[in-house]
Amino acid sequence: MSFFQVLMIAEMMKKSDCPDGSGLFLPGYCISLLCSGAEYFPALIGAIKAAKQEIYLQTYIFADDATGQAVSAALCDAARRGVSVRVMVDGFGGEDFPEKIRPALVAEGVEVLIFRPRRRWSLPGRFHLRRLHRKLCVVDRSVAFAGGINVIDDRNTPQPMGPRFDFAVEVKGPVVAGIHASMIRLWRVVSLTQLRRRGVFPCGEFPSGGMAGSQRVGFLLRDNLRYRHAIEQAYLAVIANAREEIILSNAYFLPGRRLMRAILDAARRGVRVSLLLQGRIEYGFQHYATQSYYATLLEAGVRIFEYQESFLHAKVAVIDGQWATVGSSNVDPFSLLLAREANVVVDDAAFAASLRAELMEAIEQRSREIAREHWRHSSAGAGFLQRISYALLRACVVFVCPAEPY
Repeated sequence: MSFFQVLMIAEMMKKSDCPDGSGLFLPGYCISLLCSGAEYFPALIGAIKAAKQEIYLQTYIFADDATGQAVSAALCDAARRGVSVRVMVDGFGGEDFPEKIRPALVAEGVEVLIFRPRRRWSLPGRFHLRRLHRKLCVVDRSVAFAGGINVIDDRNTPQPMGPRFDFAVEVKGPVVAGIHASMIRLWRVVSLTQLRRRGVFPCGEFPSGGMAGSQRVGFLLRDNLRYRHAIEQAYLAVIANAREEIILSNAYFLPGRRLMRAILDAARRGVRVSLLLQGRIEYGFQHYATQSYYATLLEAGVRIFEYQESFLHAKVAVIDGQWATVGSSNVDPFSLLLAREANVVVDDAAFAASLRAELMEAIEQRSREIAREHWRHSSAGAGFLQRISYALLRACVVFVCPAEPY
């Protein structure tokens, strides 16, 4: 990583809470780890039911299943009792949302926007790759939820299996104001591009968002203007400074040259590096393209585990038992170069320990390790498929211009 990048990360860490939520590691937070939908949706619905003035929700998928209907019912009930409710859903991830969920929400007074809605004239590459991938909710500007969990049942999968392996966080404290500001800004941008009225944003009394606990938390966005590389730079900085252990779990793992080099350098200088990755084939190209990295990683001493029980959807990391992140961003070019993403970062040993315990349990009990010698022999026949998949995915990224603001 360049000297300029190190200075940039250091400066970000010194910032006070920023209106766009980019400040890192500010004190005074209370943050709770939520493991998969079994813990996330009761907390989310509970906060929605307790809302008094305002709810903002952004998600990639909003499914018409039991979970989606429960969240929809809670939002409708909030709107009926006078709470201002705004929901934004991605036009590709929430493909069925406009017909199946939106009418009921709109009928009760919920304001709904579709990010990049499906249009017949959309170019296929642009339509599929430049998405709203964030999973955020802010209630009354006092509590926020962030992570990788969509509004969909954990067991709503193409074939019967265990619940998705994923995480979210519930956070209280000053960073909530930054998350809220980022959601308002995107709402206004999408409203303008779709020639929709912006609406009247509530101006009533809200909680101050003051000190809520002793943990140190920050919020990172990836957008297509000011914060195009913020999440990637945070990963680069913390991996470069890792001294003992890196545990990284991603549904889709396709690091660019700089991140790959940082991971390899860490392993070669003696850091214990473990990757918990997708073991089920959900999307063939991504799966085989990820495996094209295995030989290089294994030769450097990185341990690779493939999750077997169900689909792994997590986008988390724990480094040196102190730094942790939970969010929507994969370590792949779609997340780091194209999609709108949001991650929470935490500088707290207790939180890092709780997330690490969940990852280690999954590694030890529900995953299989890829052995270097076995992979060297068994992957020879699949090498061509892996290289072709990698080349095609890279070509898709090149085809889509990452500089477009919207």
